[in-house]
Amino acid sequence: MRLLIDMNLTPRWVQFLRNAGYEAVHWSPVGSNSAKDGEICDYARRFVHVILTND
Repeated sequence: MRLLIDMNLTPRWVQFLRNAGYEAVHWSPVGSNSAKDGEICDYARRFVHVILTND
């Protein structure tokens, strides 16, 4: 499973999830800190990620 960690969660989730066998990336290295939800969703669809978010 490929996970995209939203900006409202700590990047520390990435290593935790990778250690558990998931492919994970935090939004901060791939997109703007001020990105709207639609932009994040578009990225997730394009690169086949499930979004992990707090909102």
